[in-house]
Amino acid sequence: MRRRALLGAALLSCPALLPHTALAQSLGDFPSRSVRLICPYSAGGIADTVARIVQPKVAEHLGQSLVIENRTGASGALGAAAAAQAPPDGYTLVMEGATTITSPLVNKSLPLDYDTLVPVTQLTSAPYVLGMRSGFPAQDLAGFLAEALRRPGEVTFGTPGVAHIGHLMGELMQAMAGVKLEHIPYRGGADVARDVAAGRLDACFISESSFRPVLDSGRGKVIGVTGRDRRPNLPGAPAIGEVLPGYDLTTWILVFCPAGTPEPIQARLSAAFQHATADAATRARLEQTGSDPVMAGPEQARALFRRDKAVIGRLMREAGLLQAQ
Repeated sequence: MRRRALLGAALLSCPALLPHTALAQSLGDFPSRSVRLICPYSAGGIADTVARIVQPKVAEHLGQSLVIENRTGASGALGAAAAAQAPPDGYTLVMEGATTITSPLVNKSLPLDYDTLVPVTQLTSAPYVLGMRSGFPAQDLAGFLAEALRRPGEVTFGTPGVAHIGHLMGELMQAMAGVKLEHIPYRGGADVARDVAAGRLDACFISESSFRPVLDSGRGKVIGVTGRDRRPNLPGAPAIGEVLPGYDLTTWILVFCPAGTPEPIQARLSAAFQHATADAATRARLEQTGSDPVMAGPEQARALFRRDKAVIGRLMREAGLLQAQ
């Protein structure tokens, strides 16, 4: 009898073995406090901007505040590691782009295994821009590439970090154009933009939102976009593929949670973010950043992630970025 009593107590102390009704009641209480959303890049960059645009509507749907925490470093890996190490209870999330795919392919000493994070929802899809500083001795993409060809290794470009998707965009362009640029990594797109505006960087691959202050101030111009098509809010800026046929690379922002987070909680979180991206005013603000708002549940987000993991891996091999492994 005593053995059966001890076994029953042990079962009740293990959440995974709780009766279905008790577990459902526990999940039904979620969230009972603030949810933390880690942005692994500096304030003012596209991830931070998107987070703050969707924040009010997400909080509205959850009935709790959404607290945004900027935790930078290691091309986003430090912020992602903080989320991966959190309890899988839905109260700590991280938002990231395709760097979750590129970083593990080139850096074997990351502070986390990205497979310990799972996508909850997709917020946006967007190309990046190739921005160039004012005063650079070229007027357009063809001229920029000609100057890079004339001065191999001297023309600089900045991105939000080593193995960031912006870095891949730059490497892919170099491989296709047969030029050599010097890559300068930063902690976020906003930091890159400031150095382009100051004339310390020749060019950059960052989000339109991050580059917009440089563009509006007249201290730089967009000479290309990384997607297949031109963007309506960037008149005159060609797709890079118009000069380098076949070039086409975009990115996205997904929200991730620690693996093991209960599926009903993931669904609850996904619904909250979709509530935000379905709101007309929120969508308009996202579009102003150069992003296309997306409504996607966990399964759709995971399918996108699996697809792009295969595509980006192939592109990185073709660009020679995996040779050093």
